[in-house]
Formats: sequence, C-alpha cells, structure tokens
Amino acid sequence: MVTNTLNLNFLTPETLRPEVQAFADGFVTTLLHGGVALLMLMIGATIYSVLTPYKEIRQIRDGNSAAAVGYGGVIIGLAIPLAASIVASTSLAEIVLWGGATLILQLLIFRIVDFLLAGLPARMNEGEVSSAVLLVAAKLAAALLLAATVQ
Repeated sequence: MVTNTLNLNFLTPETLRPEVQAFADGFVTTLLHGGVALLMLMIGATIYSVLTPYKEIRQIRDGNSAAAVGYGGVIIGLAIPLAASIVASTSLAEIVLWGGATLILQLLIFRIVDFLLAGLPARMNEGEVSSAVLLVAAKLAAALLLAATVQ
C-alpha cells in the first residue's frame, strides 16, 4: 500500500546528525554576524572617504590606478582588524563594540601613517603607483598589528 503523504519525520532535530544540527543552528547567526560586519566595513570605508582630502572614488572613476591601489588597501586594512574582532567576539553586541573600536583605531592609524609618510598621499593623488603600494603596505602592516592585539 502506497500513501499519498510524504513522511518527513526523519528530519526532526532529534534525528539529524550533530553536524547538520550545528549548521542549522549557526547559519542564521553567521549571516547576521557577517551582515553586521559588512555594514561596519562599508561605514568605515565611507568615513575614510569623507575624511581624506583626496577623493579616491572620483579619481578611480577617472582612471587613477594609484588611487585604486590605495583605496583597495584601505578596504583590506579596515577588514583585517574587523575580522579579528569577529573571531574574538562571542555575541553580536561584542562584534559591534570591538568592530567599532578597531575601525576607529584603524582610521586613526591611517591618518598617522599618512602623516609619517608625508608626501606619499599627494604623490598617489597624482597617479604614482609606487607611492600607493608603499602607503598600502604600511597601512596593511598596521592593520595586522592591530588585529593581533584584539583578544
């Protein structure tokens, strides 16, 4: 005898394998944490764009490769300590707290690097890719060091 109903009792949480259950429990949390982190990254990149005297987005649209290298480095440089804050956090509130703190610190560090390497941002603004590469290297090094301090 064939029944017309599909029996899905085997999918109840009690019978799911632990790996599948862990995935089902954690997937929504992963999406939420990732979404918040991406939003924070976009906010940080926007703040950087507003604070910098050089308008990288406009320059990138005009074909300035050095500006593209520089702004790409900024995005990665903001993401590194933000990623470390996600790893060190146990809740969404901690991600927002640590992520916000690392973004603020990293933006401050970016300004300090620009000050210490005086002249390089202006040369990058003029399209000098070698200046952009050195500036990005310094900012990424600072981002890695900041990320290492997050616990």
